[in-house]
Amino acid sequence: MERKDAITFGGSPLTLIGKELLVGDTAPNFTVTKTDLSPLSLKEFLGKTIVISAMPSIDTPVCEIQTIRFNKEIEKLQDVVLLTISMDLPFALNRFCGAKDIKNAITTSDYKDREFSHNYGLYIKELGLISRAVIIIDKNGKIRYTEYLKEITEEPDYTKALEALKKY
Repeated sequence: MERKDAITFGGSPLTLIGKELLVGDTAPNFTVTKTDLSPLSLKEFLGKTIVISAMPSIDTPVCEIQTIRFNKEIEKLQDVVLLTISMDLPFALNRFCGAKDIKNAITTSDYKDREFSHNYGLYIKELGLISRAVIIIDKNGKIRYTEYLKEITEEPDYTKALEALKKY
């Protein structure tokens, strides 16, 4: 399913592949690649609250800010898993995490199969990247919060996401 003009990049319209998920939907499973090249599946974290911080590339200023901010905020919470997902290669993610002291986020890549970005309606057709979004999944695998940003160069609303997270 193509969603034309669903988002913009610097004001220019882009096409997203897949369906935007809604609060109340069951979170689709996916497998991404961790920094050590091993697979990671969403179902490994059922029973915990999951925050997905999706972004185009860790090597951009907004993505860096988003990763550092959520990494810092999650440190204060218990029983919450933070998955940061981009199209960056695992080697770049590993380098970034070491340089920025990212210890609370599980940084992963969707470069291999693009299963996450397609299942969550975040694959940018023209760029081959993931659009920016924040998704919170409760312990039962239900989506409880979504923010699909319309302009991918903008930061998510951290306050709203963190307030929603505290409910689950």
